[in-house]
Amino acid sequence: MLQSLASNSCVRLIQNHKSTWYFVSLILGYLLYLIFGAVVFSSVELPYEDQLRQELRAVKKQFLLENECLSEERLERFLKKALDASNYGVSILNNASANWNWDFTSSLFFASTVLSTTGYGHTAPLSDGGKAFCIIYSVIGIPFTLLFLTAVVQRIMVFSTRRPITYIHTRWGLSKQLVAIVHATLLGMLAVSCFFLIPAAIFSALEENWNFLESFYFCFISLSTIGLGDYVPGEAANQKFRELYKVGITVYLILGLIVMLVVLETFCELQQLKQLRKMFYLKKEKPQDRLAILEHDHLSFTTVSDNTGGKNEAKAKTFVTSTIW
Repeated sequence: MLQSLASNSCVRLIQNHKSTWYFVSLILGYLLYLIFGAVVFSSVELPYEDQLRQELRAVKKQFLLENECLSEERLERFLKKALDASNYGVSILNNASANWNWDFTSSLFFASTVLSTTGYGHTAPLSDGGKAFCIIYSVIGIPFTLLFLTAVVQRIMVFSTRRPITYIHTRWGLSKQLVAIVHATLLGMLAVSCFFLIPAAIFSALEENWNFLESFYFCFISLSTIGLGDYVPGEAANQKFRELYKVGITVYLILGLIVMLVVLETFCELQQLKQLRKMFYLKKEKPQDRLAILEHDHLSFTTVSDNTGGKNEAKAKTFVTSTIW
């Protein structure tokens, strides 16, 4: 008897707090996914890091043996200074001295990566004034960019998603959910082809040291606004039409980001994904519940008022009686 009551109470507790349990499972799933990614990245990349460290040590040792007049401390200081400059996008190599990081087209490319929060990190402000301006520019520009993207995506969604789905649904009488799923799939395939596969082929042809996988990797990292900065186009020493190339990349990033948001919004409007999201949201109060709460508050207020009125009347009667006497 007690066991059945306990089990029934547990079932009622779970059902009454279903969204909370779903949310807890979502948090646990996300943490497990983070741990899974860390394990995979560590197991895959750690051997390559160790190999690169050994190669660098061997090259450094060989260099010191061939140049006995140079001490290891002086070499360390020189390498540190060169690496610090490289972190700001400045290279001491002869074949890279012709490229400027802060000409107009490069600055335009940098501004687009800041406002889109891509932030490759290959170029950073050198001066204190530039760093301060970057903060102020970002504080104003990032919300401005979000407003701009929201307005653009909202207008595009009307013509690219909502009207075509409604037209096909009313014209041929097909299920609206089925039409939405097929439309989202085709739109996603079109976006992948036009903004990932074709640009990856173009970048692999224009960039000498990039293969197709590295070019596709750059497109994905850029349009997902991850922006690791390990691959940045237009940085080769013998890059032809570098200024025009940088402007083209800037336009590609802005258009690609808009298209990615349109595709994402199209998938988010699918009924199945809406139902999936609702599983983790807090449930809104039902109108009956709100009405019951209001009625309870009204009854409580009426009771308090009646009690207060009764007390006032009693006080008044007492006052009148005492006055007569």
